[in-house]
Amino acid sequence: QVQVVESGGGLVQAGGSLRVSCAVSGSTFSIDNAGWYRQAPGKQRELVAIISRGDSTNYGASVKGRFTISRDDAKNTVYLQMNSLKPEDTAVYYCNAAVAGRWYWGQGIQVTISS
Repeated sequence: QVQVVESGGGLVQAGGSLRVSCAVSGSTFSIDNAGWYRQAPGKQRELVAIISRGDSTNYGASVKGRFTISRDDAKNTVYLQMNSLKPEDTAVYYCNAAVAGRWYWGQGIQVTISS
């Protein structure tokens, strides 16, 4: 059974950096496309960044220029490097990964930015 597990969240001061990881296991297939989403309290889930198998990337407007999505296919892991963090980046961050034609969500990880 495919599992998607996020790690690396926590509490960071505004202006700081954080890298979160998304590890996919339980399949003989590697990650196809993948993305990070986030949901703040009282708000809808929104796209943060996506990456294709060919390393094409796309970012939400609020994070463009500050966040970088990348992947390590040997580790079946997707990363999100977050720089110049702001209090409004506080949210639960979710990984969404496509494996063998199906999409899977992780449980989410809390990222909190203090002002």
